[in-house]
Amino acid sequence: MKAIWKGAIGFGLVNIPVKLYSATRSSSLDLDMVDRRDHSNIQYRRVNAGTGREVKWDDIAKAYMLNDEYILLDEEDFERAAPEKSKIIEVNHFVDEDEIDTVYYENSYYAVPEAAGVKAYALLREALKRSGKVGVARFVLRTAETLTVLKPMDDVLLLSKIRFAEEVRDTDELDLPASSAVKTAELKMALSLIEQYTQPFDIRKFKDEYSAELLKLIKAKASGKKPKARKLKMVHTKSDDLMAQLKASLAKRKTS
Repeated sequence: MKAIWKGAIGFGLVNIPVKLYSATRSSSLDLDMVDRRDHSNIQYRRVNAGTGREVKWDDIAKAYMLNDEYILLDEEDFERAAPEKSKIIEVNHFVDEDEIDTVYYENSYYAVPEAAGVKAYALLREALKRSGKVGVARFVLRTAETLTVLKPMDDVLLLSKIRFAEEVRDTDELDLPASSAVKTAELKMALSLIEQYTQPFDIRKFKDEYSAELLKLIKAKASGKKPKARKLKMVHTKSDDLMAQLKASLAKRKTS
């Protein structure tokens, strides 16, 4: 794996040199865009809006429009803005993990120690395990300030990017049902159904089944077979038969 960032984790006055590696990868199929008529690959070019000519990667720069004029920025400018945040993941805030709602979580990265930071890395990892807390930190990743959560996962420290509060939309404008709409008997039945379906979480049981089925369909088409169309009729539960469907769900679970 190739490191995407190098710097240090700051824990009090202790600096732990680390590299960040992406912890996730996509399981969806890599689909290309093609011309339906002759199956030629569709190419996207970087074109100068003024001349209409294609621009080489080496000639592309980042810029910010200020007062109707573009101000060019280079890599050194991003580091000059906050050098400490460009090189150090400063952990100075600790919370219980369940205080952070899942709506805030984004990508995750493995933080791996450099040779000089092995002992301090192990100390921070074991201290987090013993405390049951996670660290909250901010640093600059790819020219943008990033809010993160640092937690131990087995023997590695996992750094998960989370959204800032202003990035999560408010729910005030959504039309949502009130809790008073729920009948006591229906709630009791729903809780029984949840209890029946409750089991220890094992991520290995969950596979990307859609991609597997799509690949089967692709292979069938490649061999000249016409895939069978499976139709799904969606039946919505009505208010007056909600209890009946809950009872049927409980009965089905018991016999399965």
